[in-house]
Amino acid sequence: MSVLPFPSFLDDVKEKGLKRAVFELVDESVERLTAGMNIQDIREALRGEPASRKPNPRLQPHADGFWLHMRPSYFHADMTGLYPTFRLGWLSTYLVFFETITGILLMVWYTPSPEVAYTNMLEIVGNVPLGQLMRDLHRLGAEAMVLIVALHMVRTFFTGSYKKPRQFTWFTGLLLLVFTGFLSFTGYLLPWDQLALWAVTIGASMIEATPPQVVGDNLNLLIRGGPDIAANGLLRFYLAHVLLLPALLFIFTGVHYYKVIVHGHSLPPKKENIGEDTAKRVPLDKRVYFIPDVLTSEIMWLGVTTLILVVLCIWFYDAPLEHHADPQITPLGTTAPWYFLWIQGALKLGDKVFWGLIFPGVLLGLLAVWPYLDVTVSRRFAHRRFAHTFFLVLISFTTMLSYMGLPEFGVSTSPDVEIFHEMTFPPQHSRVGKLLPVPFDQLVPGMYTTRQIEAEAGDEANVVSAFNAEIEQQMVPNVSGELVPLAEEIKAELEFQHLPISGNLNFSTIPADAPELLNQLQFLAHEIERNGTELQNAWGAIIVTSNQHNLKRVDLIITWDVVKTENGVPVMDAEGNPVLELDANGNPQRQVSSTHVFIHEDAAYFAH
Repeated sequence: MSVLPFPSFLDDVKEKGLKRAVFELVDESVERLTAGMNIQDIREALRGEPASRKPNPRLQPHADGFWLHMRPSYFHADMTGLYPTFRLGWLSTYLVFFETITGILLMVWYTPSPEVAYTNMLEIVGNVPLGQLMRDLHRLGAEAMVLIVALHMVRTFFTGSYKKPRQFTWFTGLLLLVFTGFLSFTGYLLPWDQLALWAVTIGASMIEATPPQVVGDNLNLLIRGGPDIAANGLLRFYLAHVLLLPALLFIFTGVHYYKVIVHGHSLPPKKENIGEDTAKRVPLDKRVYFIPDVLTSEIMWLGVTTLILVVLCIWFYDAPLEHHADPQITPLGTTAPWYFLWIQGALKLGDKVFWGLIFPGVLLGLLAVWPYLDVTVSRRFAHRRFAHTFFLVLISFTTMLSYMGLPEFGVSTSPDVEIFHEMTFPPQHSRVGKLLPVPFDQLVPGMYTTRQIEAEAGDEANVVSAFNAEIEQQMVPNVSGELVPLAEEIKAELEFQHLPISGNLNFSTIPADAPELLNQLQFLAHEIERNGTELQNAWGAIIVTSNQHNLKRVDLIITWDVVKTENGVPVMDAEGNPVLELDANGNPQRQVSSTHVFIHEDAAYFAH
């Protein structure tokens, strides 16, 4: 008689004993959870033993289970090695889930608002347990995902795996590459620092070139949420990053996997007869079952990839976080994200509409229809020389365009601007300007010139004293063409920078108890000398003033004789010396340039 009005676990205990009843309950639960495999089946799979039950229970999870219904129950033995897939497809899929998990963890601490987004990032990296690691993993995983998906498509092309009947599979893979790129791009803005704001501004500005102008203008407003990227733009990028693009990515990942299962994994080209597709016809002696061989291999790849990412993020990689986004200040050498550098490089070739929109569109369109254009039946490397040559040329061309997209290529920046930037720029990429880490007590108020560095040891004071008299006597043309003392021209420049100086300029030597300030004066002298071709007869100065008891202002000055240039290149005479620009009276034109930075006593900048 049943203990309860219905059959129960207690009845099994009464009939079979506690140990047997518990084992059967656990065994039945495991079989339900795995959609067909009980404890004995799992033990045999882990030991590498053949299945003892018939039909093979290792095939059931693929037919009845939730997680494995989109994976083949067995693979061809030729597809289980490193070649030809290099596991790039599996790694791409893994990184989709990896980015989803780390992204959800970051979302808990993030608010998509310009007022608090940057503060949230500081909280994540400073106060949230493992927050810095999660952010680094998410950022590095995004970069790796773009690279691996691109490499997966390269592998697919070179092995001819896009050929009939897999044309649509290739097309969905191309869409996944585009979605991956835009996912990373939209996430670029979310930290709301200078790097994010200006990199995205450059990328988003390309859409403005869409003809006709009314369309481009409205698309620009739609994406940015206004004339400039602000609260509306940040919110739109956030929603696209966490909702729209992930939804599209998961949908087409499912479609892509479905098509791979329908047509099977294409075999290495040399393993198939020309014109035949035998991927779905796997002989019994060539079958490698997903459970346990392929599954354990994929778990190994998952573990190794995760370990590499964690090791890189702990010891070698820090996700960049610059200072708070400021639309009023354009950083020097700003570029789009590296995976869009090829478009930025193309823009340097000419028309913005053609190179920024038409060229990328035609290129992606050509890749999309390539499987329908390449109708040769053979996948052998020797029979596809034209396709391989075309793709290698395409890779070389995009690599060259990416190099052209770097700020160093085709962009001429004045040496004084570069020197000022190197010495005063706020924190970025774990670096700060040379002047910022100088101890506050070593920023001794006064005027110091690089002529001190040029003097012999022990003679610095005499050289600087003579220099004070020299700049009062040296006459240079001002903006009106009138000859004025160089000292007056420097004072006019400083007054333009809102630092009025009464009386004469009085340069002195740096005190002995300010060695770090002396190091920066030496750096300034070295940089001026290094750019001597363009900065002729140049010298520099550091001026420190005390605005408040806990705030000091540091001004940098560089003055030089202007050199003639053609297309940004200095003009040389027959003896190889730079040709100077002369005024109407035949005197060398003198240029004075300056910048300044405020340093607070509690800023706590540290050199790296």
